[in-house]
Amino acid sequence: MATIKDLSLKCGVSVSTVSKALNGYKDIGEETKRNILKAANEIGYFPDSNARALKTKKTYNIGVLFSTMFNHGLRNEYFAHILASFNEYATGKGYDINFIEHNVGDRKMTFLEHCSYRNFDGVCIACCADFFDNEIQQVVNSKIPVVVIDHIYNEAISILSDNMEGMRQLTQYIIDQGHKRIAYIHGTNSSVTHNRLVSFYQVLRENGLTIPNEYVVEGIYRDSDTSGLLTQRLLDLQVPPTCIIAPDDYSALGVMNTIRRSGLRIPEDISVAGYDGISVAQALEPKLTTIRQDTDRIGTEAAKQLINLIERPMVTSISNVYLKVSLMKGSSVGYVTSTELNRPSRQSIVD
Repeated sequence: MATIKDLSLKCGVSVSTVSKALNGYKDIGEETKRNILKAANEIGYFPDSNARALKTKKTYNIGVLFSTMFNHGLRNEYFAHILASFNEYATGKGYDINFIEHNVGDRKMTFLEHCSYRNFDGVCIACCADFFDNEIQQVVNSKIPVVVIDHIYNEAISILSDNMEGMRQLTQYIIDQGHKRIAYIHGTNSSVTHNRLVSFYQVLRENGLTIPNEYVVEGIYRDSDTSGLLTQRLLDLQVPPTCIIAPDDYSALGVMNTIRRSGLRIPEDISVAGYDGISVAQALEPKLTTIRQDTDRIGTEAAKQLINLIERPMVTSISNVYLKVSLMKGSSVGYVTSTELNRPSRQSIVD
């Protein structure tokens, strides 16, 4: 294995110059730095991680807390893309990524104990079944730099899509398509859910619309089965909605399957909208109307903010970072005429 001395001899500079170039010191010329980095790659030189940790007081390890209520894990396209871009940016900056678990070998640990055991420089919290769980709160309240995706804590940097703007665009588009009876299956309690609900009701009010309380029901993010059951309840109402907004695109699959099993057509009989913009939903027929979240940018921004907090804590603010979203107009939301809105419901016809 090549050593730092081998690298200094190849480049014709001192060991200290090589060390400064590898560690990003600014008193080394850019050309010298480029030559040293190029030579390091050519001879396969890698800095000794233990020596680097002693010198910099950092381990260059980042923990990712990724717990879900259902065992979707990295099979979930939305979070898989986020974590892939997070990993790409972090490894490009010299950091290794490790998942935080309850078990390390035969030893059971809390999340915080695992962080301490691995001596992580920072932690990214993503896709938690319960952001209010005591163990997760312990990590957030610790001295470890933390970035959170899709939730807000006062003690951590939060990376979120602009959920209020996203729900505003989606709800207004549905209304512009003539819909007045709009149901919303929202996710479980979180800042994301709260902001989407606030925006949903704001847009309804701005358009002079009111909906029955039973049109707004709590589901579970990324759980198509639960959304399917809730959809059936909505369809069984005396006056069912003409459009159902799912909490996310995966859940929208359950909504659409239930509608079809009920003998109804999308969007001729009832419209459906999702949220996230995953590729699977865009392969459906009809193509799903949804809000696209920029998963690549979410992951990159989360890694960037966390590394800034690790390396420059005194100039990196603890704040919320909101990223733009975009409306994807699929064919799952159809146009509704006033005549169609005034038609008796299926159930009342049977009665």
